[in-house]
Amino acid sequence: MNTSTTVWRRILLAAAAPVAAVLLALVLSSLVLLVVGSDPLDAFGRMVRHALRLETMVDILNRATPLYISGIAAAVGFRMGLFNIGVEGQYLLAAIVAAHVGALVALPAFLHIPFIVLVAMTVGAAYSGFAGVLKVTRGINEVISTIMLNAIAVSGLVAFLINRWQSGGAVTGGVGRVGTEPIPSSGRIPDLNGFVELFTREITQGKRLTGVLVIAVLAGVVFHLLINRTRFGYDLRASGINPIAAQVGGIPPKRMIVMAMIISGAFAGLVGLTEIMHIGFFPANPIQGLGFTGIAVALLGRNRAVGAALAALLFAFLDVSSGVLQFSGAPREIVVIMQGIIILAAVIAYEVARRAREREEARTAAEALEVNETEEVVA
Repeated sequence: MNTSTTVWRRILLAAAAPVAAVLLALVLSSLVLLVVGSDPLDAFGRMVRHALRLETMVDILNRATPLYISGIAAAVGFRMGLFNIGVEGQYLLAAIVAAHVGALVALPAFLHIPFIVLVAMTVGAAYSGFAGVLKVTRGINEVISTIMLNAIAVSGLVAFLINRWQSGGAVTGGVGRVGTEPIPSSGRIPDLNGFVELFTREITQGKRLTGVLVIAVLAGVVFHLLINRTRFGYDLRASGINPIAAQVGGIPPKRMIVMAMIISGAFAGLVGLTEIMHIGFFPANPIQGLGFTGIAVALLGRNRAVGAALAALLFAFLDVSSGVLQFSGAPREIVVIMQGIIILAAVIAYEVARRAREREEARTAAEALEVNETEEVVA
């Protein structure tokens, strides 16, 4: 078997798993739609037609942006065999601190925006790094520590700070909550409507394409280069594949764990920027669940930058298009079923692909060994 054929077989095996997961989700979701009395073709057709509208595309990109960053944050840990379940708490804590601090300072835009971004990344990195320190110093599993830190952040720190940093002062009596003080315009990333409208038409209905999309793209590029083009990325991947061999090879395991958790948390700190840059402050009821969905994005995207982007767009499409299902008589909750099926199918498909790849590698090694033995006999 020549090299090009082997490469193409590997590419097909890598692509087969996510494609199979989506197809299986479509088939099973169609069965569910039939059970509830809806026409699957009509339901999916409505979703696709709705998604092809420019305003809907803006909504999808706005939804996919934080999901993608969250997926990148989770993928950093996954590439080293760490399960950072704490992205949820990290991005919420980072968002409220960044919004509050960003509202306190007065800087020109070229300094104000990077300052807010840096604060968010620092808070996320510190909170996630704490879980890494607990793991290397006390042997506390990162799954347990990050789950507990999620609860502390969401139900403790954020709840306390949103009251203390409330716009107009702390909440007393029956005063309604409105969120933190507004961030000055110099600290808010401008939307991308003007750029998009150069190639399309005017975006209507008051839709604004978040400028955080640029940060998400940069985060994906940095993640890819860091993991695949640096010595640190090689050490991280090696530690994830075989920690014992990596340690024997001179890679310090404790330092790698802490660094991986810090970097993961730094990416997580960027997740909440989409919301605070859109409305200009940290709201009393922020969007939650992005951290846990990011784990699914990383899983479906195989912990790779491009794969996570496709997965984030898929989940965003399902979320944004779910409302139109009601017009075909289907409950919008069918989208939750589809997302669950996709994740479950992806796990199964990736395992099947992994075993197929191992058989292929074993067969290739056996063929190479047979050729070498034949050449030695002839010689």
